[in-house]
Amino acid sequence: MAPPLITLKDINLTFGGTPLLEGAELTVAVGDRVCLVGRNGSGKSTLLKIAAGLVEPDSGERFAHPNASIRYLRQEADFTGFKTVREYVESGLGPTDDPYQADYLLSELGLSGDSDPQHLSGGEARRAGLAQAIVSKPDVLLLDEPTNHLDLTAIEWLESTLQASRSALLLISHDRRFLETLSRSTVWLDRGRTRRLEQSFAAFEDWRDKVLEEEEIERHKLDRKIVRENQWMHGGVTGRRKRNVRRVRELRAMRQEVREQRHTVGTVRLDASEGSLSGKLVVEATGISKAYGETDIVSNLDLRIMRHDRLGIVGPNGAGKTTLIKLMTGEIAPDSGNIRHGANLEIVALDQKRDELNPNWTVSDALTGGRGDQVIINGKARHVASYMQDFLFLPEQRLSPIRVLSGGERARLMLARALAKPSNVLILDEPTNDLDLETLDLLQELLSDYAGTILLVSHDRDFLDRIVTSVLAPDGDGHWTEYAGGYSDMLAQRKGEGLKKKSQLNSAGASRKATADSNAAAAPAKQKLSFKDKHALTTLPQEMAKLEEEIQLIAAKLADADLFTRDRPAFDKASERLAQAQLQLETAETRWLELEEKREAIESLG
Repeated sequence: MAPPLITLKDINLTFGGTPLLEGAELTVAVGDRVCLVGRNGSGKSTLLKIAAGLVEPDSGERFAHPNASIRYLRQEADFTGFKTVREYVESGLGPTDDPYQADYLLSELGLSGDSDPQHLSGGEARRAGLAQAIVSKPDVLLLDEPTNHLDLTAIEWLESTLQASRSALLLISHDRRFLETLSRSTVWLDRGRTRRLEQSFAAFEDWRDKVLEEEEIERHKLDRKIVRENQWMHGGVTGRRKRNVRRVRELRAMRQEVREQRHTVGTVRLDASEGSLSGKLVVEATGISKAYGETDIVSNLDLRIMRHDRLGIVGPNGAGKTTLIKLMTGEIAPDSGNIRHGANLEIVALDQKRDELNPNWTVSDALTGGRGDQVIINGKARHVASYMQDFLFLPEQRLSPIRVLSGGERARLMLARALAKPSNVLILDEPTNDLDLETLDLLQELLSDYAGTILLVSHDRDFLDRIVTSVLAPDGDGHWTEYAGGYSDMLAQRKGEGLKKKSQLNSAGASRKATADSNAAAAPAKQKLSFKDKHALTTLPQEMAKLEEEIQLIAAKLADADLFTRDRPAFDKASERLAQAQLQLETAETRWLELEEKREAIESLG
């Protein structure tokens, strides 16, 4: 058995009168790869800080091997007192460590050593923190959400680096793929106590569900026993006029056990307010380009997003993912090309920066807009305290200012705000940041059932694989390619394309003439659009524009709350015409799309 480097035994800690840790235990030995999992607020980060020696528990024992070097990566790096990024990274070096290791990591992570650390972006700050933590190749690495704010390239680099490292790992992360790749043991922090599974995170969820099921069976048995003892108390004792002190004490003890039993934390309930149905076409971009200075962000992109599509947008930080979203929604205009939006779009965006949350608002104000205590979900009024509970907020938090919320609570509040708004297009920019794994599962279920269209920007590979139907990825120089399927499918297709290109380059000289001759012999007669199709392609866009304008005018008329009572025939006539116009628009869009696809196919053959 490998010698322990860190041991926590019978750790107890209470915050604000509520026990956070009750007899928690943890061991990290040489060669261990341990992931620490649990709900937001369960005390994972606190337990990690106790392991690092940064927080003193109320009681319990902490042992750290006197000769072991331990490094802790906090969620927010502290750059106080450091003038450059290099100086900060070098602070992690030990007396005998190679100073060139700092320069190597700065280069690998794309950081400038001369930069002022106070001016780093979130992703750059996280990379600097990682470099400072791993630069000395410590015996133990304690990592708290190391993938937050990292792009996919940096996450995959970190995975391979940690896999090759000799350091023992204790890590907290919401990234499933990251946990499955790196962990060999799983510690579950639940209701203040720890349980350990000597398997990777891949086996955790089945094990957790089995444990909870067994607990429920035991709880049911205890409830039945209490019922039987109650019957004896009120029957047997009275009938015999005799008190059995031992059984009375046992009953009291069982009741106390039930009262003190800490049940699993409540479940998040997620429900999205869905708007009216959008047109079949959501967004069509034709030959769009966008550049900032001499840097091409988007170059000659053609993209069509249809109703019910789930498009994932991936790429390194700075590739232009946010710019693409702004182009698609019309927030910014392209330098060239055209963007056409479908009819009746109701767009709701979830911004990863959470800039729209005023720290002085209360939780209630953030959900109601400061107007009363009701939230409208799918046309039904709900009390804000009830809606908050769906996202694991306590009723007494209704008047809490946002500035006191944790990162996970702010993430859940942003979700609650976004999902309360009627929408048929959801734009999610890094929605998984700071969410626990259970909430991610429920968010995935909600998005799977969502009737509208989803544009998802994410660095979470597992979440992308579970949600999206296609992935848009950068190829460099502003060029983007759309791949069918999820993130793993994209990687497989890119690998196949690379092999195909290599094969084509090797055989191009020998086969070019034969291929050309074969194509010439097999080429069918050139197709072309009929006069009727050409005319429809020319006139349908104007027809659709007129229908969209008419739909907007009718919708504005029906928005008059008094129209129904003031002029019922006019209301019925407008409603009937609205339905007809929406059907005509959808038919026209379908016809136009079919003709566009036919035209593109003919041009590709020509």
